[in-house]
Amino acid sequence: MSGFSVDIASLSPGSHRIGLECEASELGLSQQDWPRPVRGDFDVQKSGDQVRVKGLLSAVASLECVRCLKTFELPVRPPFDLYAERAGTGRRRDEEALERDEYMKFHDGRKLDLGEAAREVLLLELPMAPCCRDDCRGLCPVCGADRNTESCPHL
Repeated sequence: MSGFSVDIASLSPGSHRIGLECEASELGLSQQDWPRPVRGDFDVQKSGDQVRVKGLLSAVASLECVRCLKTFELPVRPPFDLYAERAGTGRRRDEEALERDEYMKFHDGRKLDLGEAAREVLLLELPMAPCCRDDCRGLCPVCGADRNTESCPHL
């Protein structure tokens, strides 16, 4: 179980505002690629055995620019939305089919681990071709000079 879990046994029915924070390594993310703690600010709605967690994640990813190859930090704040029911309340086959849905999870009645879902949301938020800035000029294909900081005769 990750450090990103909600103690649902102690929550009364209704709406609750909670904040969670853990190191990236607790979510199965590289500490080098995610140098700062991951934070989640959530509204938790509990109704019987059903729990809905909705809010925002906050993290900083350390990426390499595809144009100039410099490392830069990219703050991300993706939305988070998860619905969970207590395991064993439905037919096993139905639960297995619902578990494959990206928003549906099951809990044991005591704790709801958000770690795996948070990890997936953060990884999906990363750009496929990260750039340190929109106007990055990249490296010269002939001499390899960084066009952002120096000029070369190949422009």
